Amino acid sequence: MAPAHPAHHPHIVVRPPALDGSRRVTVDAENVGVASHLDDVVELLRLADLDQVEVEERDIVEWQGGGPDDWPGLSEHPER
Repeated sequence: MAPAHPAHHPHIVVRPPALDGSRRVTVDAENVGVASHLDDVVELLRLADLDQVEVEERDIVEWQGGGPDDWPGLSEHPER
């Protein structure tokens, strides 16, 4: 009997900000879209059937070039 495999946890990466402040989001090295705000990351993951992911958890989402509060150059979303 084969051993049970652990559940697959996708490798979610929010890439460093581009010159306009937007950030590319990948899941298992597949581009799922470009985010301009944390809410966009949540929506991209929802569309990828990953709506249960806590995007601010660094052990689940790899934030490159800054964390979930780093969106330089973008101001269309009000501070919360």
